[in-house]
Amino acid sequence: MTQRPPGARFPAGLDRLSLETGVRRPGQAGGAGASREPLRPQRPLAQAALDSQRQVRVAGLGLDSAAVRARMVERLTREGIGCEPVLQALARVERHRFVDTALVTQAYEDTSLPIGHSQTISKPSVVARMLALLYESARAREQGSLGRVLEIGTGCGYQAALLSLLSRGVLSIERLRSLHEKARVHLQGWRHGDLRLIHGDGRLGHAPWAPYDHIVAAAGGEALPPAWLEQLAIGGRLVAPMHDERSGGQVLVVVDRTASGWREQRHGFVHFVPLKSGRE
Repeated sequence: MTQRPPGARFPAGLDRLSLETGVRRPGQAGGAGASREPLRPQRPLAQAALDSQRQVRVAGLGLDSAAVRARMVERLTREGIGCEPVLQALARVERHRFVDTALVTQAYEDTSLPIGHSQTISKPSVVARMLALLYESARAREQGSLGRVLEIGTGCGYQAALLSLLSRGVLSIERLRSLHEKARVHLQGWRHGDLRLIHGDGRLGHAPWAPYDHIVAAAGGEALPPAWLEQLAIGGRLVAPMHDERSGGQVLVVVDRTASGWREQRHGFVHFVPLKSGRE
């Protein structure tokens, strides 16, 4: 297995999020064939000023307020999450922008929410715990970041945004095209870190850009796919839900790869959607 030099970026050619905005549409400028609609009267200047003041007063007082996220972080801290980089990332990413409009009032509650196609966005406490487990690895402590990360199951894109603040590069795979496209919309204009989204079979990982310093999965199966273990760098860590035979439910499995093999730990119970093959 060939190691990439530290700090190597993902090669071009993947579905990188476009940062371009303000594209001019052809035919909008005046000229031959342009529609000639009558000009609408301008709003009174006094009314425009009032509208502007109203917008300024509203900004920062709703779900986009940093105080809302700070309260969520305080609750997670009381529940035992002590990884400062993870808490800082949770305080920055606006979770309500990744859920459906009808559910935004529940965005900062500690609950999972449906995102369509029988999938969910995980509870903040579960996301925080998984990211903290990643960040507590020997490699993360040594590098001061998660390095190169593979995420299995992009979903709505929320965890991918968090990972981009904690790593040098994130490659996130989603098997459902509709969710892949939804995540692209949610992350359009996201300018933090090197974040790539691809539509593919997560069980296969993504060998061309392996090895990865850390791998995290948002779906659970009977066993860890061999491709994930093979694509994990020596010294790297994997965190994923997996079926537990004794309880009949799912537990979080942490796998550290060493020069001589893999070392596994099992943590608390979780409930994730089933891990499936293929793409749709």
